[in-house]
Amino acid sequence: MSDLEVRQLRYFVAVAEELHFGRAAERLGMAQPPLSRAIRDLERQLGVQLLVRTTRQVTLTSAGEVLLRDGRAVLDAVKAAERRAQHAGNPEPSLRLALKADYDAGLLPKILALYEQDDAAIPVSVQLGGRGEQPPALREGRADVALLPLPFDDRDLDFEPLVTEPRLVALPATDPLAARDTLCLADLDGLPQPDDLRPRRQLDIAQIFSLVELGRLVWFPPESVARRHVRPGIAYRPVIDISPSTLAVAWPRETRSPAVAAFVRAAMAVASDDIRADSRADPGKAPPVRDGSTVGRPLP
Repeated sequence: MSDLEVRQLRYFVAVAEELHFGRAAERLGMAQPPLSRAIRDLERQLGVQLLVRTTRQVTLTSAGEVLLRDGRAVLDAVKAAERRAQHAGNPEPSLRLALKADYDAGLLPKILALYEQDDAAIPVSVQLGGRGEQPPALREGRADVALLPLPFDDRDLDFEPLVTEPRLVALPATDPLAARDTLCLADLDGLPQPDDLRPRRQLDIAQIFSLVELGRLVWFPPESVARRHVRPGIAYRPVIDISPSTLAVAWPRETRSPAVAAFVRAAMAVASDDIRADSRADPGKAPPVRDGSTVGRPLP
Protein backbone atom coordinates (compact mmCIF):
# COMPACT_ATOMS: atom_id res chain seq x y z
CA MET A 1 0.00 0.00 0.00
CA SER A 2 1.39 3.40 -0.95
CA ASP A 3 1.71 6.18 1.57
CA LEU A 4 -1.17 8.58 2.08
CA GLU A 5 -0.73 12.05 0.66
CA VAL A 6 -1.59 15.27 2.45
CA ARG A 7 -3.92 16.13 -0.44
CA GLN A 8 -5.90 12.93 0.13
CA LEU A 9 -6.26 13.66 3.83
CA ARG A 10 -7.37 17.21 3.11
CA TYR A 11 -10.06 15.95 0.74
CA PHE A 12 -11.29 13.30 3.16
CA VAL A 13 -11.36 15.61 6.19
CA ALA A 14 -13.41 18.16 4.26
CA VAL A 15 -15.99 15.53 3.28
CA ALA A 16 -16.02 13.98 6.75
CA GLU A 17 -16.58 17.34 8.43
CA GLU A 18 -19.23 18.55 6.00
CA LEU A 19 -20.88 15.12 5.50
CA HIS A 20 -21.88 16.47 2.11
CA PHE A 21 -19.85 16.15 -1.11
CA GLY A 22 -21.20 19.36 -2.62
CA ARG A 23 -20.32 21.52 0.39
CA ALA A 24 -16.93 19.83 0.73
CA ALA A 25 -16.14 20.46 -2.94
CA GLU A 26 -17.11 24.12 -2.56
CA ARG A 27 -14.93 24.40 0.55
CA LEU A 28 -11.98 22.88 -1.34
CA GLY A 29 -12.54 25.03 -4.43
CA MET A 30 -13.01 22.06 -6.78
CA ALA A 31 -15.75 20.27 -8.68
CA GLN A 32 -17.70 17.48 -7.00
CA PRO A 33 -17.01 14.58 -9.43
CA PRO A 34 -13.20 14.59 -9.00
CA LEU A 35 -13.66 14.83 -5.23
CA SER A 36 -15.96 11.78 -5.25
CA ARG A 37 -13.40 9.87 -7.35
CA ALA A 38 -10.60 10.85 -4.98
CA ILE A 39 -12.51 9.49 -1.97
CA ARG A 40 -13.29 6.23 -3.78
CA ASP A 41 -9.61 5.91 -4.73
CA LEU A 42 -8.65 6.50 -1.10
CA GLU A 43 -11.01 3.76 0.08
CA ARG A 44 -9.54 1.33 -2.47
CA GLN A 45 -6.03 2.28 -1.42
CA LEU A 46 -6.79 1.64 2.26
CA GLY A 47 -8.95 -1.40 1.61
CA VAL A 48 -11.73 -0.15 3.90
CA GLN A 49 -14.99 1.75 3.54
CA LEU A 50 -14.72 5.22 5.05
CA LEU A 51 -18.14 6.64 4.22
CA VAL A 52 -21.67 5.29 3.92
CA ARG A 53 -23.37 7.09 1.05
CA THR A 54 -27.11 7.16 0.46
CA THR A 55 -29.26 9.44 -1.64
CA ARG A 56 -30.15 11.38 1.50
CA GLN A 57 -26.99 11.53 3.60
CA VAL A 58 -23.33 10.73 4.09
CA THR A 59 -22.16 9.14 7.35
CA LEU A 60 -18.81 7.95 8.66
CA THR A 61 -17.92 4.33 9.26
CA SER A 62 -15.81 3.41 12.28
CA ALA A 63 -12.75 3.43 10.01
CA GLY A 64 -13.78 6.87 8.74
CA GLU A 65 -14.06 8.21 12.29
CA VAL A 66 -10.51 7.02 13.03
CA LEU A 67 -9.12 8.55 9.85
CA LEU A 68 -10.93 11.84 10.53
CA ARG A 69 -9.36 12.09 13.99
CA ASP A 70 -5.87 11.16 12.83
CA GLY A 71 -6.17 13.10 9.58
CA ARG A 72 -6.98 16.31 11.44
CA ALA A 73 -3.90 15.79 13.60
CA VAL A 74 -1.69 15.23 10.54
CA LEU A 75 -3.03 18.31 8.75
CA ASP A 76 -2.51 20.42 11.88
CA ALA A 77 1.06 19.11 12.13
CA VAL A 78 1.77 19.90 8.46
CA LYS A 79 0.45 23.45 8.86
CA ALA A 80 2.51 23.89 12.01
CA ALA A 81 5.67 22.60 10.33
CA GLU A 82 5.23 25.02 7.43
CA ARG A 83 4.64 28.02 9.67
CA ARG A 84 7.43 27.18 12.12
CA ALA A 85 9.91 26.74 9.29
CA GLN A 86 8.87 30.10 7.86
CA HIS A 87 9.08 31.71 11.29
CA ALA A 88 12.51 30.18 11.99
CA GLY A 89 13.78 31.55 8.69
CA ASN A 90 12.78 35.07 9.66
CA PRO A 91 15.97 37.11 10.15
CA GLU A 92 14.34 38.82 13.14
CA PRO A 93 12.44 36.06 14.99
CA SER A 94 9.89 36.94 17.62
CA LEU A 95 7.91 35.10 20.28
CA ARG A 96 4.30 35.13 19.08
CA LEU A 97 1.98 35.44 22.08
CA ALA A 98 -1.73 34.77 21.50
CA LEU A 99 -4.45 35.92 23.87
CA LYS A 100 -7.87 37.54 24.01
CA ALA A 101 -7.74 41.23 24.85
CA ASP A 102 -7.80 41.84 28.63
CA TYR A 103 -7.83 38.11 29.45
CA ASP A 104 -4.48 38.05 31.24
CA ALA A 105 -5.72 38.48 34.86
CA GLY A 106 -3.71 41.71 34.93
CA LEU A 107 -0.44 39.73 34.87
CA LEU A 108 0.90 40.37 31.37
CA PRO A 109 2.95 43.53 32.09
CA LYS A 110 4.74 41.77 34.95
CA ILE A 111 5.24 38.60 32.90
CA LEU A 112 6.80 40.55 30.03
CA ALA A 113 9.04 42.51 32.38
CA LEU A 114 10.36 39.33 34.00
CA TYR A 115 10.65 37.47 30.69
CA GLU A 116 12.77 40.24 29.19
CA GLN A 117 15.37 39.68 31.91
CA ASP A 118 15.97 36.11 30.70
CA ASP A 119 18.96 35.46 28.42
CA ALA A 120 16.71 33.39 26.12
CA ALA A 121 14.23 36.24 25.59
CA ILE A 122 13.50 37.50 22.09
CA PRO A 123 11.07 40.28 21.10
CA VAL A 124 7.41 39.47 21.78
CA SER A 125 4.72 39.90 19.13
CA VAL A 126 1.26 40.05 20.74
CA GLN A 127 -1.57 38.52 18.70
CA LEU A 128 -5.04 39.46 19.97
CA GLY A 129 -7.92 37.20 18.96
CA GLY A 130 -11.34 36.01 19.97
CA ARG A 131 -12.25 33.30 22.43
CA GLY A 132 -11.18 29.85 21.26
CA GLU A 133 -8.77 31.11 18.60
CA GLN A 134 -5.60 30.52 20.62
CA PRO A 135 -5.44 26.67 20.66
CA PRO A 136 -5.65 26.29 16.86
CA ALA A 137 -3.12 29.10 16.47
CA LEU A 138 -0.69 27.10 18.63
CA ARG A 139 -1.37 23.82 16.85
CA GLU A 140 -1.04 25.35 13.38
CA GLY A 141 2.21 27.18 14.14
CA ARG A 142 0.69 30.68 14.02
CA ALA A 143 1.56 31.32 17.67
CA ASP A 144 4.31 30.07 19.99
CA VAL A 145 2.67 30.54 23.39
CA ALA A 146 -0.73 31.67 24.65
CA LEU A 147 -2.53 32.99 27.71
CA LEU A 148 -6.10 31.71 27.81
CA PRO A 149 -8.84 30.60 30.21
CA LEU A 150 -9.49 26.97 31.06
CA PRO A 151 -10.98 24.76 29.78
CA PHE A 152 -9.89 24.65 26.14
CA ASP A 153 -9.10 22.08 23.45
CA ASP A 154 -5.61 21.00 24.56
CA ARG A 155 -4.92 18.44 21.83
CA ASP A 156 -1.15 18.42 21.13
CA LEU A 157 -0.64 21.21 23.67
CA ASP A 158 0.91 21.47 27.12
CA PHE A 159 -0.27 24.02 29.65
CA GLU A 160 0.13 25.21 33.22
CA PRO A 161 -2.67 26.86 35.25
CA LEU A 162 -1.59 30.24 36.57
CA VAL A 163 -4.29 31.95 38.67
CA THR A 164 -7.96 31.42 39.49
CA GLU A 165 -10.32 34.33 40.08
CA PRO A 166 -14.07 34.70 40.63
CA ARG A 167 -16.38 35.74 37.84
CA LEU A 168 -19.01 38.46 38.19
CA VAL A 169 -22.10 39.18 36.16
CA ALA A 170 -22.30 42.41 34.18
CA LEU A 171 -25.82 43.90 34.11
CA PRO A 172 -27.37 47.22 33.12
CA ALA A 173 -27.03 49.52 36.13
CA THR A 174 -30.78 50.15 35.90
CA ASP A 175 -31.71 46.45 36.05
CA PRO A 176 -33.63 45.56 39.25
CA LEU A 177 -31.18 42.69 39.82
CA ALA A 178 -28.39 45.25 40.17
CA ALA A 179 -29.96 46.42 43.44
CA ARG A 180 -29.05 43.10 45.07
CA ASP A 181 -25.69 42.43 46.71
CA THR A 182 -25.29 38.92 45.29
CA LEU A 183 -27.02 36.80 42.68
CA CYS A 184 -27.23 33.14 41.70
CA LEU A 185 -27.46 31.60 38.26
CA ALA A 186 -31.17 30.89 38.70
CA ASP A 187 -31.76 34.66 38.95
CA LEU A 188 -30.26 35.04 35.48
CA ASP A 189 -31.96 32.08 33.84
CA GLY A 190 -33.37 32.93 30.44
CA LEU A 191 -31.38 36.14 30.02
CA PRO A 192 -29.39 36.27 26.76
CA GLN A 193 -25.66 35.52 26.91
CA PRO A 194 -22.99 35.95 24.19
CA ASP A 195 -23.26 32.29 23.09
CA ASP A 196 -27.01 32.73 22.56
CA LEU A 197 -26.58 35.32 19.81
CA ARG A 198 -27.67 34.26 16.33
CA PRO A 199 -25.88 34.16 14.05
CA ARG A 200 -22.96 33.13 16.28
CA ARG A 201 -20.19 35.69 16.13
CA GLN A 202 -17.22 36.91 18.11
CA LEU A 203 -17.89 40.16 19.97
CA ASP A 204 -15.22 42.53 21.18
CA ILE A 205 -15.50 44.04 24.64
CA ALA A 206 -16.88 47.36 23.37
CA GLN A 207 -19.71 45.52 21.59
CA ILE A 208 -20.45 43.40 24.67
CA PHE A 209 -20.68 46.46 26.91
CA SER A 210 -22.99 48.23 24.46
CA LEU A 211 -25.34 45.23 24.43
CA VAL A 212 -25.21 44.91 28.23
CA GLU A 213 -26.07 48.59 28.70
CA LEU A 214 -29.03 48.15 26.34
CA GLY A 215 -30.28 45.18 28.34
CA ARG A 216 -29.75 42.83 25.41
CA LEU A 217 -27.08 40.70 27.08
CA VAL A 218 -25.67 39.54 30.41
CA TRP A 219 -22.00 38.65 30.64
CA PHE A 220 -19.79 36.87 33.17
CA PRO A 221 -16.32 38.45 33.11
CA PRO A 222 -13.47 37.58 35.47
CA GLU A 223 -12.87 40.09 38.26
CA SER A 224 -9.73 41.39 36.58
CA VAL A 225 -11.71 42.35 33.47
CA ALA A 226 -14.38 44.05 35.60
CA ARG A 227 -11.68 46.09 37.34
CA ARG A 228 -10.37 47.38 34.03
CA HIS A 229 -13.77 48.32 32.65
CA VAL A 230 -15.72 50.40 35.15
CA ARG A 231 -18.58 52.07 33.26
CA PRO A 232 -21.47 54.23 34.49
CA GLY A 233 -24.10 52.10 32.77
CA ILE A 234 -22.79 48.72 33.97
CA ALA A 235 -23.26 47.04 37.36
CA TYR A 236 -21.06 44.11 38.39
CA ARG A 237 -22.42 41.65 40.94
CA PRO A 238 -21.06 38.42 42.45
CA VAL A 239 -22.72 35.18 41.35
CA ILE A 240 -22.42 32.75 44.23
CA ASP A 241 -22.76 29.50 42.26
CA ILE A 242 -20.83 30.22 39.06
CA SER A 243 -17.52 28.49 38.39
CA PRO A 244 -14.40 30.68 38.69
CA SER A 245 -12.11 31.61 35.81
CA THR A 246 -8.65 30.01 35.64
CA LEU A 247 -5.97 31.53 33.44
CA ALA A 248 -3.37 29.20 31.92
CA VAL A 249 -0.23 29.50 29.82
CA ALA A 250 -0.14 27.03 26.91
CA TRP A 251 2.35 26.01 24.22
CA PRO A 252 2.75 23.31 21.54
CA ARG A 253 3.73 19.98 23.09
CA GLU A 254 6.60 19.43 20.65
CA THR A 255 8.19 22.85 21.03
CA ARG A 256 11.83 23.06 22.07
CA SER A 257 12.08 26.84 21.96
CA PRO A 258 14.20 28.40 24.74
CA ALA A 259 12.14 31.59 24.37
CA VAL A 260 8.89 29.70 25.01
CA ALA A 261 10.44 28.03 28.06
CA ALA A 262 11.56 31.44 29.35
CA PHE A 263 8.08 32.90 28.91
CA VAL A 264 6.44 29.97 30.70
CA ARG A 265 8.91 30.29 33.60
CA ALA A 266 8.17 34.01 33.85
CA ALA A 267 4.40 33.46 33.76
CA MET A 268 4.53 30.83 36.50
CA ALA A 269 6.82 32.95 38.68
CA VAL A 270 4.61 36.05 38.36
CA ALA A 271 1.46 34.02 39.05
CA SER A 272 3.05 32.47 42.14
CA ASP A 273 4.02 35.90 43.45
CA ASP A 274 0.51 37.19 42.73
CA ILE A 275 -1.10 34.33 44.66
CA ARG A 276 1.20 34.89 47.65
CA ALA A 277 0.44 38.62 47.60
CA ASP A 278 -3.31 37.91 47.57
CA SER A 279 -2.99 35.53 50.51
CA ARG A 280 -1.29 38.27 52.55
CA ALA A 281 -3.75 41.00 51.58
CA ASP A 282 -6.62 42.08 53.82
CA PRO A 283 -9.74 41.66 51.64
CA GLY A 284 -11.66 44.11 53.81
CA LYS A 285 -9.37 46.90 52.63
CA ALA A 286 -9.53 46.03 48.93
CA PRO A 287 -11.07 48.67 46.64
CA PRO A 288 -14.54 47.80 45.29
CA VAL A 289 -15.56 47.62 41.67
CA ARG A 290 -17.96 50.53 41.24
CA ASP A 291 -20.66 51.22 38.71
CA GLY A 292 -22.91 54.16 37.98
CA SER A 293 -25.41 53.70 40.79
CA THR A 294 -24.36 50.94 43.17
CA VAL A 295 -21.22 49.32 44.50
CA GLY A 296 -20.09 45.75 43.91
CA ARG A 297 -18.40 43.70 46.59
CA PRO A 298 -14.75 44.45 47.46
CA LEU A 299 -12.40 42.56 45.16
CA PRO A 300 -9.28 40.86 46.46
